[in-house]
Amino acid sequence: MNILEVFKKFPQQEDCISYLERVRWDSVPRCPYCGSDNSTPLPKEQRHHCNNCNTSYSVTVGTIFHQTHLPLQKWFLALSLILNAKKGISARQLARHIDVHRNTAWRISMKIREAMSQRHQRELLTGVVEMDETFIGPRKPRKEYPGQRFMDGSGHKKQPVVGMVEREGDVVAKMVGKRHLKAKKLNSLIRNHVDIKNSILITDQYKGYCRVSKFMPHRTVNHSIWYVAPDGKTHTNNIESFWALLKRGITGQFHKVSLKHLPKYIDEFCYRHNNRETADLFGLTVGRGLGVA
Repeated sequence: MNILEVFKKFPQQEDCISYLERVRWDSVPRCPYCGSDNSTPLPKEQRHHCNNCNTSYSVTVGTIFHQTHLPLQKWFLALSLILNAKKGISARQLARHIDVHRNTAWRISMKIREAMSQRHQRELLTGVVEMDETFIGPRKPRKEYPGQRFMDGSGHKKQPVVGMVEREGDVVAKMVGKRHLKAKKLNSLIRNHVDIKNSILITDQYKGYCRVSKFMPHRTVNHSIWYVAPDGKTHTNNIESFWALLKRGITGQFHKVSLKHLPKYIDEFCYRHNNRETADLFGLTVGRGLGVA
């Protein structure tokens, strides 16, 4: 759903609330405090009164929209903009689009990212799975290394991120500590996210993957010789493409991301990738924000 459709479908606050009530309660209000469906509507306040626990409540209680003072239409516009921005959208840019303060736009963005969390992803990756690690963080200034070629890689200030992607399927990416880039921790990640009995893992020749072949089929690609093996199937181009998109988003849109919030930004990119073919992505995200999807 794009922003024009949001304006047409939700012109008033009442339209937004009605939509949230249909998604959360199927139009049968249920008290979020006691679970009772015995309530009396309060149309002027756009709330409901629970006759069981004698409490008033709205559809936003206990959701990402809880205690907001902004019109819900602005929330829906922000959600549409974030879902349709392939490389993400910064808080300042979002603030300009929906006419709010940048701090408000940042809070809205982080609340929406809560609905995009990877914790909802339970299915294991299967089939041909590519795995790789990358490092996200500040580049070292070239002037600190006069006469030397500047190299990216595992700089001491960069944060390791490990990712796995199923061919034509979902992606999983996790922020990890540098000590987790050893074989034991990497094998544990693989077992947690990959169906090892029905999958083939493809990686580069990083030494941390040396024990993978002991518990599942494993192929490697030597990037010093080729990026796609002669069979045309052994490569890590899909996970590399995901890293390129993630890094361009962080560098070009957000510019700087703290380690505290980096997992949420990674979840955002994974969520858009995993639901790229979902017909009603807007409705799915709203449902997750309401706790019903």
